[in-house]
Amino acid sequence: MKRFATTCQLKDEPGIIEKYEHYHANSWPEVVEGILNCGIQRVFIYRIGHRLFMFMETGDDFDMERDFPKYMENPKAKEWDELMRTFQTNVPEAQEGTKWVEMKEVFALEKEAPTS
Repeated sequence: MKRFATTCQLKDEPGIIEKYEHYHANSWPEVVEGILNCGIQRVFIYRIGHRLFMFMETGDDFDMERDFPKYMENPKAKEWDELMRTFQTNVPEAQEGTKWVEMKEVFALEKEAPTS
């Protein structure tokens, strides 16, 4: 299983956090379907203040550059992405046109599953 950690910033404007969280509590079915269909198996988004942290798990054969664009083939996923970008602003490390920035894993602790 592969893991991806990314970060993004919400705009510091009244009501942004509440709107962003409301949309994610009521995610569009096409968005969820698109995420799963492109090969992402699990997604978690955490927030502290205006900073977001997203953690994704995929299969070992998942390639972000090859597989994630499949998610954007769905018109509703593209609409969702454009809507979410209205809530987001760049973190200092973001490249032009990028909201979510991949983070480097610096530590991992995993207990191996018992074998029978």
